[in-house]
Amino acid sequence: MEPALLTVIDLRADPRDPAELLPRAAAGDVAEARASVRALVARVAELGDEAVAEAGRRFDGVDAPPSAWRATPAELRAAEAALAPGLRTALLDAIERVRAFHQAQVPAPLTWTGRDGVRLEQRHVPLRRAGVYVPGGLGAYPSSVVMNAVPAQAAGVEEIALATPPGPTGRGHPGVLGAATLLGIDEVWLVGGAQAIAALAYGTRTIPAVDAVTGPGNLYVALAKQEVADRVRIGGGFAGPTEVAVVADATADPRAVAADLVAQAEHDPLAACLLVTTDEAVWKAVEPVLAEEVAAARHRDRVERAFAGQSAVVLTAGLDQALAVVEAFAPEHLELLCAGARALAARVRNAGAVFVGHHTPVALGDYAAGTNHVLPTAGTARFAAGLSTLDFLRPMQVAEFDAAALAAVAPTVAALSDAENLPAHGRAVEVRVGEAAMRP
Repeated sequence: MEPALLTVIDLRADPRDPAELLPRAAAGDVAEARASVRALVARVAELGDEAVAEAGRRFDGVDAPPSAWRATPAELRAAEAALAPGLRTALLDAIERVRAFHQAQVPAPLTWTGRDGVRLEQRHVPLRRAGVYVPGGLGAYPSSVVMNAVPAQAAGVEEIALATPPGPTGRGHPGVLGAATLLGIDEVWLVGGAQAIAALAYGTRTIPAVDAVTGPGNLYVALAKQEVADRVRIGGGFAGPTEVAVVADATADPRAVAADLVAQAEHDPLAACLLVTTDEAVWKAVEPVLAEEVAAARHRDRVERAFAGQSAVVLTAGLDQALAVVEAFAPEHLELLCAGARALAARVRNAGAVFVGHHTPVALGDYAAGTNHVLPTAGTARFAAGLSTLDFLRPMQVAEFDAAALAAVAPTVAALSDAENLPAHGRAVEVRVGEAAMRP
């Protein structure tokens, strides 16, 4: 008998916290990777181009001088011209859909006038320069160019620097370069991995520093973003190896469930895939179809390793328990293939993005739903959000008081500055309103 593709975790009569039982990547692997990344980031911060070049030779097998890191205008034009008609059409459609939703995310300026003479404002200022990372390890991802660059453009970012790993020839993947050119991005660095994240954050003699670093990637890229969070804004949370949780009941099509699990597992052997169901018969129906889909998958080895490593079927006693499992897992992607999906989606707190109903697969969000595919992983959806226009905007608060308003608040400032032993604070108001106004 063939071994089961997925481990079955039966929680129907198990009172334990689901978080203790759900599969995750081994913590030891993460700790080892974090130490390696920390050392690399520190080396780039200290040595700049030299450390970036050394990492390129070591990890990418590319020995290129800094003068060759930037894609040339001719390369970019050639890549754009070489886009297959179908891919060009698809990219333009995806750009339009993603731009429409992300432009709608721009907050309106806020002006508040309270007591006489008090005017407070909040406006959102775009970051001047953003670095976007497009991965290229197990594949090339033109869609990630769209997902990173369009929100930055919607926010009004002045300069966008794109970094992507060099391909086997030492130059960029034509699809990635072509997508960048379609979006008007002419600063493309053919540098990948954690060294690219560090170079963008700290700046080197060749690569100017940025104000934000965004983009998905492997574990090393995600950890590098964490390491530079004290230097730049990092958008999209911990965007590491992909995750999906599918909540399915008897209304779900077993073939669709199987296809959706395989679609995420083909990304990476470290992908985590959960099928959460209230009905054991659902898994019995999905299991043979899943075996067929895996056998036919182009990236079968990746899929099987992901399923064996950190994936499972979770049996629950009802939708409330299914929701509790999902909340404990806090998946990057949550797909609801069940009756009452919209109502259930309204109850979800911990997920990077939610895909509601039988006609909204996660793969749609990866490309053309209009939502963003740079999403928090590894349980960080408990507190982090997916990439959005807001990641490229900085709220700025503005205060303006007239003389009467300052005099009215002067006693409050006096009392608080006295309590905190910061008398110069009170004095800064007193010189404007006089000593008498400082007393209630």
